[in-house]
Amino acid sequence: MSDDSAAVRFTVLDPSNSPESPDENRLADFYAYPDDLRACWVRGNMIASVDGGATDGGTSGSLGGPGDRAIFTQVRQLADVILVGAGTVRAENYSGAQSRPAQRQARRRRGQAEVPPVAVVTNRGTLDRDAKIFTSTEVPPLILTSANAVADTGDRLGSVAEVIDASGPNPDRVDTAAVLGILAGRGLFRVLAEGGPQILGTLMEHDLLDELCLTIAPLLVGGAAPRIAGGPGQVHTPLRRSHLLADDAGYLYARYIREASLP
Repeated sequence: MSDDSAAVRFTVLDPSNSPESPDENRLADFYAYPDDLRACWVRGNMIASVDGGATDGGTSGSLGGPGDRAIFTQVRQLADVILVGAGTVRAENYSGAQSRPAQRQARRRRGQAEVPPVAVVTNRGTLDRDAKIFTSTEVPPLILTSANAVADTGDRLGSVAEVIDASGPNPDRVDTAAVLGILAGRGLFRVLAEGGPQILGTLMEHDLLDELCLTIAPLLVGGAAPRIAGGPGQVHTPLRRSHLLADDAGYLYARYIREASLP
């Protein structure tokens, strides 16, 4: 957790209890994955402005503050793998995940690798091998691409990444269910989907998103900013709120779990 994030004071908003301010260990409890997973549990983590914009000036990072960065770090440290689309990798200039010594120890105690890999979804495999996702990472990323692109992508990126065919019936496109099958086959059950909107929308459309962690930034952005989920698929998926936190800067941090995923 960065220095400015460490000073953030969160409040649990629960009308049945008096407010509390969770420390870092308690914060991890709020975002714990279910125990004894045998299939992928997919968590989305997104940020939006009060008026529903997923970006400010073209990136989601511009919406964030110290509290959002603290939550971002926390949910990354609990995940087995970070799932992201190639467009988001380019727009946000993604690098690999990082872990402090204490976080590495906590991950080892949970039976996880010290640093979670990033899995990038890309239909065509058109990623620059000089991008930070390849040059600023401890763990080579997983590149999940289509059958038609896997050979060329492997030739270009094979020395800096693991390139995997994640197609379903259509050899031109990555199949989201196939992606989760590949991750589950590697024991990467705790999946953190960080976007972009197309990835999140596809997960929702195919009923593969188990929960959504949503930061609401106290900003108005207007204009044509996209929503956190895109694509043509429309869904009606009931959710149950797990918790709602707030910080002194006015940000809200909600966790919603799909009712069908609840025990």
